[in-house]
Amino acid sequence: MAPSKLHIPRPPARPGEAPDFSYLQLIPAGKQGKPTLDIEAKDTFEMANGLVRVLDDRHRAVGPWFKALDAAKLREGLRLMQLTRLFDDRMQRMHRQGRISFYMKSTGEEAVSVAQGMALASDDMLFPSYRNQALHLVRGRNLVDLMNQCLSNVRDTSKGRQLPVLYHWLEGNIFTLSGNLATQFPQAVGWAMGEAIKGGQRLAVTWLGDGATAEADFHYALTFAAVYRAQVILNVVNNQWAISTFQTTAGGEQLSFAARAPGYGVAGIRVDGNDFLAVYAVTEWAAERARRGMGPTLIEHVTYRAGPHSTSDDPTRYRPKNDWEAWPLGDPIERLKQHLIASGEWSEEQDEAQRKELEAYVTKCWKEAVSYGSLDEGSGIDPATMFEDVYEEMTPLLQQQRSKWRAERS
Repeated sequence: MAPSKLHIPRPPARPGEAPDFSYLQLIPAGKQGKPTLDIEAKDTFEMANGLVRVLDDRHRAVGPWFKALDAAKLREGLRLMQLTRLFDDRMQRMHRQGRISFYMKSTGEEAVSVAQGMALASDDMLFPSYRNQALHLVRGRNLVDLMNQCLSNVRDTSKGRQLPVLYHWLEGNIFTLSGNLATQFPQAVGWAMGEAIKGGQRLAVTWLGDGATAEADFHYALTFAAVYRAQVILNVVNNQWAISTFQTTAGGEQLSFAARAPGYGVAGIRVDGNDFLAVYAVTEWAAERARRGMGPTLIEHVTYRAGPHSTSDDPTRYRPKNDWEAWPLGDPIERLKQHLIASGEWSEEQDEAQRKELEAYVTKCWKEAVSYGSLDEGSGIDPATMFEDVYEEMTPLLQQQRSKWRAERS
């Protein structure tokens, strides 16, 4: 008998090696079946290990998940994804110039937030992760607000108390983002349970990465969602890497992340996260299923983190330098653009004009945002605000502490 040996998951390729995506379980576009809304969670195992794809290699929309969307909506989806990438690029450069302290880009994952955000109702409650900035743009938020939060200036809605990119937006129904991984999952389920108690039809929708599925909060959320049939959509954005750790370390080696859901009593489905039409269709299906009282759905988005985990990271230390170029599911922006061109609804000339227009818009927003202050210039947050918002109304003790603090600095 051979001696026992501890299994250590390994990434498919290391720096200096050729990118290797042979481990991916892919099926051709249009081959994944579409079940009825009343499918039981236990019967979604095949769907959780399949892959919903609508756009084929010739940029045509095919298969049962294809739903003809208005061309204007698709063009808006393209515009929002392009705007998100330009915004990310600008903030990355500003970090390099010392204007902000930290940033996290969503390059390569724009379709997840944009397509899902557009498929949901505007009053559905969103519980994002730190790469879902596009949700704010989908719901019409001013780009200056997001920049102010990253700058921690006098217009920062978080009053300088949050790490950059930890946004919130009450008016847009987007919950406060936490730096602690996975807390948004049970929060979303709890919110959905409360909405059901009130007899409402609004959904809770939440996102986390493949690495965060190893957190206990992920499992708590699935348990409560299944037991109480919460009207919630749980998204696992499998971008293959949790900082420097490959997704197999979180358990993605044996089965898909979506395949965990049926074991809990939650419907599971796996989708090409770089296919705008597929993400939209799957989200719409899961939302309608939840609104009809059929319970929660876990969606795994198969995508790729094109850049660093954050501005604190150097991905060339743990994966091949050119791996993003070899990713078999391509670039979500380019794929939707080519689909629109193939459909006669877009052109390279229109695309170039839109890119220049968006670049000018991002520049204009940045100039306004930085006029309110940044790390290296302008006015900052008044330190006295640390005494505010501790309670709904400031207590006498806090008032005394604030007065003493000010007196000592006058």
